[in-house]
Amino acid sequence: MAGLMESVDQRTQLVGANRLELLLFRMEGPQIYGINVFKVKEVLQCPKLTVLPHSHPVVRGVAHLRVGTLPIMDLSMATGGPKVGDLSNAFVIITEYNLKTQGFLVGGVERIVNMNWGDIHPPPKGTGREHYLTAVTQVEGKLVEIIDVEKVLAEVSPMNETMSENVVSKQVAEDAKALHVLIVDDSKIARKQVTRCLEEIGVEVTALNDGLEAWNHLQELTESGVRVQDKYLMLISDIEMPEMDGYTLTTNVRNDSRISDFHIVLHTSLSGVFNKAMVEKVGADGFISKFNPDILGDVVVKRIEEFTKSR
Repeated sequence: MAGLMESVDQRTQLVGANRLELLLFRMEGPQIYGINVFKVKEVLQCPKLTVLPHSHPVVRGVAHLRVGTLPIMDLSMATGGPKVGDLSNAFVIITEYNLKTQGFLVGGVERIVNMNWGDIHPPPKGTGREHYLTAVTQVEGKLVEIIDVEKVLAEVSPMNETMSENVVSKQVAEDAKALHVLIVDDSKIARKQVTRCLEEIGVEVTALNDGLEAWNHLQELTESGVRVQDKYLMLISDIEMPEMDGYTLTTNVRNDSRISDFHIVLHTSLSGVFNKAMVEKVGADGFISKFNPDILGDVVVKRIEEFTKSR
C-alpha cells in the first residue's frame, strides 16, 4: 500500500488534458467505487479508533495520525449502506475536501486507474433524488460508482451556507437584479450551495451539471447569435466533472474567439499550489476553494462592480 500513493507529481500532467486517476475501493460487498487521486493524501490500514460519545452515527471514531487527530467516517453508512464490519482488514482513505482533512473508512482498496473524463458519465436517470453519486464509469467491464463526497460531508458536518450581511451593499444588490450567472457543478449539493449564495446577492442563476453540457450550451447560444458575454455576467465552474472537466471547459472557451473573453472563475474542493498554477495555464480569471459563502460572495460582488463600471 505504501507504493500506491507514490509519484503523485507525475500525475499532475494528467490534469488539463481532461484526464484523471481514480483510486478504486470497495465498501461492503462487491461494488467498486472511485475517488480522484488528487483528493487523496494517504491510504492506510484502519488504525485504532477512539469512539467519541454523542458524535454523528457515521463517525466510527477518531484516529491519531501523523496529520493530526481526524474523524473517521464510515463511507458505507454515510451513503445508506451497512457499516464496514471487519476493521482489522479495513482501510482508511485520508482526503482533503474544502480545505479540511478527514478519513473515510472503507472495506478494501483496489488500485489506481488512469481515466479520461470523457469516459466518466453522469449517473443514470432514475437513481432517485437522494442518490450519492456524481458519476459512473466502467473499468474492465465492471461498473465503478463515484461518490458525491460533498453531499456526504454536508450531511455529516454541515457548514455555514449564509453570507455575512456586509458582503453585499445596497447598490450591488440593486445592480444584481439585472444580471445572470452561469454555474456548473456535478454535485447536487454544491449546485444548491452556490445557487443559494448567488440568489442572496440577487442575480439570476442558471445551473448545469457538467463541463460538456456547459460547453454545448455556450456553443448553442453563440451559434444562435446570442453574445454569451452579454447574457451572462460570469461562469463559475467546478473542476472535477464527468464528460469534460473545468480546465478543459476553460481552455475551450479561451480558444473560441467569439467567447474568449468570457469571465470564468473555477470553484473547486481541490486545493494547493498546483491547481492555482493550472488556473493560470488555462487562462481562468480566478480560483476559489469550496465552500465559503463570504469568499464566493466577494468574488461575485467584485465582478458586478467591475461590470457596472465598464458600462
